[in-house]
Amino acid sequence: MPNADEDAPGPDGEERVRAYGLVLRDRLDRTPFGPELPRMVWRKLMTCPPGEGLVREFHRDFCGQGLIRAQDGVKLCDIFDGGHNTGDAITSWPSEEAFVGFFAAQSDHSCSGWDETSAVFATQDEWYRNNQRLTREGLQIFVTELKPR
Repeated sequence: MPNADEDAPGPDGEERVRAYGLVLRDRLDRTPFGPELPRMVWRKLMTCPPGEGLVREFHRDFCGQGLIRAQDGVKLCDIFDGGHNTGDAITSWPSEEAFVGFFAAQSDHSCSGWDETSAVFATQDEWYRNNQRLTREGLQIFVTELKPR
């Protein structure tokens, strides 16, 4: 005899994915990065040649968001094709002071795209939220790597 639970209608695949996205959102750390980590990130980025920087994922297609050294500071942009392609700047910072001031107040949650109050990171695109975004762990790994990628 079939189990009644097996016959009951359940959420389809998209609904399950959305529900799991909310679980992941609620697990994101909301603790601000503070000034020390962004300061180390800026200084490490300044050792990179222009056009290179913090790229955490190296694979085909969309590789998340990265911080790239520019001639006039640092830009935040989407990364494609293993870092060989960067999208247009989402925003940029011309100085260490501006960069540290901005990122000191950020957290894994705000960088994920879920924080609707963030003018820089917020998105309504479910696929784009928390998809290979900047995180405290990624920033820490970047500053401790011997050689930036």
